[in-house]
Amino acid sequence: MTKRPVFLSKPYSSELVEERFFEFQWHPGFAAVQKEKNIKALHAAAARTGLTPLLEISTRSENKLGRHMSAFHMTVPTKEHGRIKLELAFQGSKVFGDRGPFTDLYKKGDKEIGQAKRDPRLQESGELTGFRFEGFNFPNEPKTVFYDWLYCRSILEKYSDWVPELDSYAGFTDIEFNPRRSINCQARSAALFLSLKKRGVLDAAMNSPTSFRKVLSKSEYRPGLFRDHRFKQRSLFESN
Repeated sequence: MTKRPVFLSKPYSSELVEERFFEFQWHPGFAAVQKEKNIKALHAAAARTGLTPLLEISTRSENKLGRHMSAFHMTVPTKEHGRIKLELAFQGSKVFGDRGPFTDLYKKGDKEIGQAKRDPRLQESGELTGFRFEGFNFPNEPKTVFYDWLYCRSILEKYSDWVPELDSYAGFTDIEFNPRRSINCQARSAALFLSLKKRGVLDAAMNSPTSFRKVLSKSEYRPGLFRDHRFKQRSLFESN
């Protein structure tokens, strides 16, 4: 058994996004069919509490919209490099003390995105201290602010026609996201985008990175590892 989160847009909550965890039987393995089983199991667990329908946002989604909303598919504009994949923008903008950003990663092709994430410089440069993108310095706290900025900007500037359909879902999932191993999640960022829109502060937030941070600072949106009390202890029998 394992637990994974469902992210709900909560525009009138101080936290903007609710993370609700559900337990289900995990199907180990890297095959696509195993991922599909896990998505269905997570969605079924949520549906038993009345939380449905859900949109899986990942390359494993059965829904075309969910696949297209993957960070491996979405693009963000840059002044020097044109539109680049969101995941490459995130990885190439990392700063480690006096090393980085490694903007050459922006130029990687679609088939090289996974390789870019494993670039030795990203693994061997020490502690991540922040991000630098398009002349702006993003701090490492709040931990998801840069990723959220890229994701929300991408939807607003190129994919805004998706928004009406997004509004029809009760929540969002990303089966590839393991809250024990990472913090940024495209499903959470999608829920945040909806909350900012419904709250009427989206345009103000997206004026600049500074405006984005300022809007978020007025809320209690502070994603973090192990916030849910049900994740206190990892079971010895948990397979993922």
